[in-house]
Amino acid sequence: MKHQIITKREFLKKSVTIGSSGIFGFSILSGCSKEKEKDEEDVAPAEDLMREHGLLNRILLIYDTCRQHLLNGFFFPFEALTNSATIIRTFIEDYHEKLEEDHLFPRFEKANKLTDLVNTLRIQHQAGRNLTDQIIQISKNSGASKEEHQTLATLITKFNTMYRPHEAREDTVLFPALRSIISKHEYDSLGEDFEKKEHELFGENGFESMVEKVATIERQLNIFDLSKFTPQ
Repeated sequence: MKHQIITKREFLKKSVTIGSSGIFGFSILSGCSKEKEKDEEDVAPAEDLMREHGLLNRILLIYDTCRQHLLNGFFFPFEALTNSATIIRTFIEDYHEKLEEDHLFPRFEKANKLTDLVNTLRIQHQAGRNLTDQIIQISKNSGASKEEHQTLATLITKFNTMYRPHEAREDTVLFPALRSIISKHEYDSLGEDFEKKEHELFGENGFESMVEKVATIERQLNIFDLSKFTPQ
């Protein structure tokens, strides 16, 4: 009987210990789950920059459409072009490219990696800004002459011809290589810095608001419906 009592006590003691461990274990798992959810919500710096390239690509399509209208003498709301160029200036050049120039390019140069590519990208950033200056200036003139329309078409062609390979090289070469030259902690911190800067300049839903602005312009030009681009 004595042996039976001891066994029960030991059983109860072990049950409490296991129960506590179970609760504690659940707490740990719950914490890990929440941490995982948080990590999944955070946008990695490369992903952040790539989705901004997606926004840029939609504007390049707008530019293509405006260029065709300019060359064909087809009427379209000129503010669609001006507003697109303004988004390029504020969101792409003054924000997105500034992030690359301040946070990515110096790290590659310090690591002595992809320095030729970085140098070319810097030069193209400046060339793009010069083109944007001219596009904004001419497109603001609602009474632009036929010659100015031709100039605008040429500027748009130069911009798009440069930026499609420019962003493609960043997406496939530069951004993937970033992880190899910095620590995981530094990589994660960059993502937080990018998000903080975006919110500071454009508000809590900065990227989403820019996407909506682009969508509005697409509707103006009747190119918002994605199904229209499906080959018949």
